Amino acid sequence: MSCPPLRQRLKPLELVGFAAVLGVFAGVVTLVGSRSIDGALILAGIAFIVALLVLAMLALAAGDQPEQDPDVPVLDRERPPKRSRRPGKDVGSGD
Repeated sequence: MSCPPLRQRLKPLELVGFAAVLGVFAGVVTLVGSRSIDGALILAGIAFIVALLVLAMLALAAGDQPEQDPDVPVLDRERPPKRSRRPGKDVGSGD
């Protein structure tokens, strides 16, 4: 079995890193606005968790599992699955 490329292996870390950046941003904005370290830490944690959940749900909703290999996780896909077109139908014909 071949090892996936580095880009595919680091995809989950990119999502966690982006969520962490959003959490830190929310914490810094709260700290500057209220000067309360407790409030800033709480809001940073909440923002991190919410961003992580939203990014994970968006990654899962990116497309259907490919029919030929249903055991491949969504984040390990190289390209989205191809959509099959029914023969005899023209795109945009209005039929």
